[in-house]
Parts: sequence; C-alpha cells; structure tokens
Amino acid sequence: MRWTLKPKPSQEKVKHLASQLNVDEIVAMLLVQRGIESFEQAKTFFRPSLNDLHNPYLMKDMDKAVARIEKAIANEENILVFGDYDVDGTTAVSLVSSYLKSYYPNIATYIPDRYNEGYGISYKGIDFADDNGFSLIIALDCGIKSIDHVAYAHERNIDFIICDHHRPGNELPNAVAVLDPKRDDCSYPYDELCGCGVGFKLIQALAQNNSQTIEDLIPYLDLVATAIAADIVPITGENRVLAKFGLEVINSNPRPGIKALIQNIKKKVLTITDVVFIIAPRINAAGRIKHGNEAVALLTEFDLAQAEIFASEIEQHNADRKDFDKQITVEALSQIIENNEKENFSTVVYNENWHKGVIGIVASRLTETYYRPTIVFTKSGDKLAASARSVKDFDIYNALEACAEHLEQFGGHMYAAGMTLKEENYLAFKEAFEKIVEQTIHPDLLIPEISVDAEIELSDINEKLIRILNQFEPFGPQNMTPLFLTKNVFDTGYAKQIGSENEHLKAFVKQENSSSFNAIGFKIGNKYDLVKNQKKFDAVYSIEENEWNGNVSVQLQLRDIK
Repeated sequence: MRWTLKPKPSQEKVKHLASQLNVDEIVAMLLVQRGIESFEQAKTFFRPSLNDLHNPYLMKDMDKAVARIEKAIANEENILVFGDYDVDGTTAVSLVSSYLKSYYPNIATYIPDRYNEGYGISYKGIDFADDNGFSLIIALDCGIKSIDHVAYAHERNIDFIICDHHRPGNELPNAVAVLDPKRDDCSYPYDELCGCGVGFKLIQALAQNNSQTIEDLIPYLDLVATAIAADIVPITGENRVLAKFGLEVINSNPRPGIKALIQNIKKKVLTITDVVFIIAPRINAAGRIKHGNEAVALLTEFDLAQAEIFASEIEQHNADRKDFDKQITVEALSQIIENNEKENFSTVVYNENWHKGVIGIVASRLTETYYRPTIVFTKSGDKLAASARSVKDFDIYNALEACAEHLEQFGGHMYAAGMTLKEENYLAFKEAFEKIVEQTIHPDLLIPEISVDAEIELSDINEKLIRILNQFEPFGPQNMTPLFLTKNVFDTGYAKQIGSENEHLKAFVKQENSSSFNAIGFKIGNKYDLVKNQKKFDAVYSIEENEWNGNVSVQLQLRDIK
C-alpha cells in the first residue's frame, strides 16, 4: 500500500469555515477538501433538500421526451420501457414503468437477455416491439451509441426516447429525444447522474406536467439510491440528495421487493455500503445467472408475499453466482501463473467455459489481487465477450480505444468496460493492450493507494467529532469515508488474529496520552507481528460506531498499518 496524505487546504479557509460553523478545525479541513468553503455550501452538504434538485427541463430534449410520451398516452399507443440487465438498468426500468403504470395501462417492460442479446438496445428487442404493436420505446441506461438500432426501429415506425448517462460518440442516434447530461450540447447543471437518475429526471418532468410535486415521487427514491450505490457514481450534488432521501425510504418504507431482500438483515439502519454489498449483488444476480426480468418483477411487485417468493429465487441465483465467481477466480489466477504473467502491466485471461454473468466480478477480484488493469474473456456465441476493470486513476476506456482495431465493439467508462472481439483477434488484442498499458500507466498506479484525509492524534477523537462525521454520509466517490493517520500507537496487550484463517486483526490501541480504542483490521491479520508485544506502529483508519447487543461503542477500522 502507498499512503498518500491529501494536501492541506489553505489554513485561512479552514479557520474561517471552522469559526463560521463552530466546528473543530479537523472537520473544517475535511469540508474544504470536499470543496465546501462557505456556510451556505456546508448547509447544502449537511442538510440536503429535495428543493436542491434541478428543474428537469434544463436537460436537453426533455420537453421533446415529455411531449412524445403525452402524445402516446393521448393516442393510446403501447409504450415499451427497455433497459440494461444490471442494477442501474433494472431499477431504471422498474422506476419509469411503475410510474407510468400508475396512470396509464399500456406499458410493458423489456430487458435484453445477457447471453442471446448482449448489452444495450438489441434488434431482437425492437422486433419484439414491432411484433407486439409498440410504437414508442423508452431506453434507459443504454442507447447513446445505438445509431443503427434506432434507424432500424425508425423503419418500423417505432420511435425512441433515449435516457443514458454514458459518454456519447461523435454522432447521436436519430431518436425523438436523447436525454444524456454528458452530451456536449446539454447544459444541464449536473452530469454525474446514473441511468436510473436520468430516468428519475424524466418522471420528475412528467410529474410536473401532471400537477404532482417532488413529494409524490419520494416512494420511487429507494430504486434511485440503489442504482446510485451500485453504479459507483459520485455522491455529490443531485446524487447526494437522491441517495440520502432514497436511503431514508429503504430504511423506513421500502417497496415490497426491496423489503423482501433486506428483511433478514440484522442492522437497524442500512448505509450506502450496505446497499452496495447486500441489495445490489442480489438484484444483479438475476441478470447474471437467469434473466434481468426477474429483477424487474421483484422491484415492481406490490404484494409482499409474492415479492418474498421472487426474493428467495434471486437469493438462490446469488448463491450460484458466488460459487461461479470463486471457481473462475481460482482458474484465472492459475492461468496467470502458468503463463508466467505475474509481472505484466495488465491482466488478460480467457476460457471459453467461464460463465459470462460473473466475468465482471472476476475481473474485479483479479484487480484486487494483482492491482493492474484487467480484462476477463469468455465465449459468447461465435465471438468472445469480456469485462474490463481498472485501477485508480487509469482510464481503461482510453486504453481500449487505442486497441479498437482488434475489437468488434466496446463501451463503458474510465474504470469499467465491456467488449466483444473475434476469437482469431484475441492474442493480437492481448498483446496490443499490454503494450498500451505499459506505455501509458504511471508505475505508482500499479501500487494500491490509501488516500489519507488528515493526520490526527487519538485524543482528537471525541463524541462531537463522531456525531459530525456521521452527518458526512452518505459516502461514496468524491465523498469517501474520511481516513485518518495516527503515528506511534500501540496495542494495550490484547491484539490477536481472528477469522477462520486468522485473516483479520483485532486490537485495543492507544497513544501515551490518550484513551484506548477498540480496533479491527479486516484482511490484515498477516500484520499481527507489527502489533504484538506493544510495539509502536502507524495506522490508517476510519472511525465508526460499532453496535453489538444493543451497545454502541467507538471502533477504529484499521485500513493499513506500518
């Protein structure tokens, strides 16, 4: 691990904010690091309000999208709500379809089959619309590059409204409306929405036309918060507002489908992290193992008993997904060792029998192991399909663009992408990708980085600090859980390795003039020798409240020690 202490912001700004807010300088420094420098900005950060949401009509083409949907309703047309099979896509389809169905019956949903149709808008989906009398398709979380597909639909007198958040190409599809805040010609004030977030802006615009207020849309925010968490978009601006209020819905009155997924969770209050690790993988498992339709069925079901049946089926898919994931990761790691590729700048592996639904997860596992840009291929029909994952600060999308001559198609963003190629081009692509990564990656990026917010003493940790840190939530990209560095701490004599394979570290730490704190370090049990016999060490950690048997205590979660 590379420890990087974030640059200290201007002391003048920190002191000014600390006095304005009547908070400790540590808190003021954390805020200034996040771009919060005034009382008003701090108020918006600590007290997000639904009134902070932008007018949806500021998004390019929103007026056209709403006009076309209202025309369809007036003419009693059939509307097909189409979306990708991942969490962002299935939540977006559930959101828009259930909103429209609340006042118009001729609505159906379509999720492409991961294996037969692949990512995004499919010809099969358009044929389905054509065969079943649909004259309007609303595409969510996909479609920004589907120029040929939209033209194909146009020939069949089917209109498209595209709601996407991926980077557009040089040409936009010839749709009735293209809602994408990343369009160069779109001046919408916030461009980090996920696909479900763009879908939410669409229903917000429709709601305004239906004389509804933002309060009427609160029940839909559990879906939006789930998508924001799963899609790893920045928790800033509108996303922060939507995530905060969406989490409140998840914790107080979630839709039956989400309730069925979380009712056995012991925690009183679920956080964004819980959504990422508990709710999202289960919703994703439907599309990975069986079909994304199952996720939409769960998320749009209003009968709790039926939702529980759907949830138990999805729970089984998730268990199967874990088995595939473990097995393929072991096989991929042995392939890297057999091919003598441990020292490469990239990881590219392939096995025609690997389950296509879990190669993205396996790519993430391999990135954790060797910490370098990683691509995992499997056979998909007569081509190879792959999922790519990157390391912090390396743009894997740009690297793929540089190797585009070997690919059939690719799409994604800086840290994750998907692609297909012809089998005969696999080795040439693998060689080209390795070469481009070697030429463009900075050596430091091949060492995992821990970005530390501030160096503090253990004596700085008090109830007020913890209370304010809790208000920094929800955490996520660009508002990560604050990490602190404290030097010369020591264990009071209780340190031990825990876990079935001694993989975790438990300690009771203090400094010479401080109280002692309970500490837990997941996956760093191998560093026990640095802690035993009351040796002094430096620690990077986050501060959290640990709830056990109804008692709440402060706990340091050790991220690394030296």
